[in-house]
Amino acid sequence: MGKKGTETRCKLIKATRSLIETHGYFGAGLNQVVQESGTPRGSLYFHFPGGKDELVTAALSEAGSDIATIIRTIEATDARDFARKMVNLLGDQLEGSQWTIGCPVAAVALDTASTNDVVQQACSSTYQLWEEAIRERLIGFDHPEPERIATVALAMIEGGLVLARTHRSREPLRRLADTIDILI
Repeated sequence: MGKKGTETRCKLIKATRSLIETHGYFGAGLNQVVQESGTPRGSLYFHFPGGKDELVTAALSEAGSDIATIIRTIEATDARDFARKMVNLLGDQLEGSQWTIGCPVAAVALDTASTNDVVQQACSSTYQLWEEAIRERLIGFDHPEPERIATVALAMIEGGLVLARTHRSREPLRRLADTIDILI
């Protein structure tokens, strides 16, 4: 694929990612993706012959990799510092978006988990990637139960982000950071 083709593919993924982060799976219609990306409709099917599911899967994969990289590179002195910084960073992103951009997976998972196997698997894979990244960090900090705490931490962070977005307040994330301190 040439440079222009790669740029077009990236524009489509970026537009889809933005739409699913703010509106979920059903709020990311193909017409909206084409309009937001500024690409011709034919390009969408050229780059994503599997249609919307293939495009959403690519957007979830990219978002998943980006967040896993953030998890893996947060500078921290110990597991508690790591958890607090991770919650604060995600809170900064949410608040900076005026409470519109939450988790790229949560809304899609809720929209499709019981009805769309392809997208459900992409959501599951992304959550597994994040859980593994958290687990690796906890192992690096010599945490005695990295497997169990990674799952609990991810679930708490996802719930905290939903509550913060719903309330348009960082208070749920502040409470979450304090509770994670107790668990870790």
